[in-house]
Amino acid sequence: MHATRALFKRSVWKGPNIVPLPLPRQLPPLPGTPPIRTQRRAATILPNFVGLKFSVHNGKTYQDLIITEEMVGRKLGEYVATRKRFSYKMSKNR
Repeated sequence: MHATRALFKRSVWKGPNIVPLPLPRQLPPLPGTPPIRTQRRAATILPNFVGLKFSVHNGKTYQDLIITEEMVGRKLGEYVATRKRFSYKMSKNR
């Protein structure tokens, strides 16, 4: 799917759902620059985010995320799981 097409899936009169994020002035950031910490999981990934490093909050901790070209048009929260995987633990007595 094309990136701009994904941004405009909502009705025209509502406009795109884009949450503003503070971005560094210099692009690309210098090596060793700390990631951008955010709790805004609903923020749409824009083309100028490619190559940036974000720390997205999952409800408990911050998970690091590096933005790639394929992520453009999606949401930050899609790439950070909020729940742990569930598995039954087998007892050692069996």
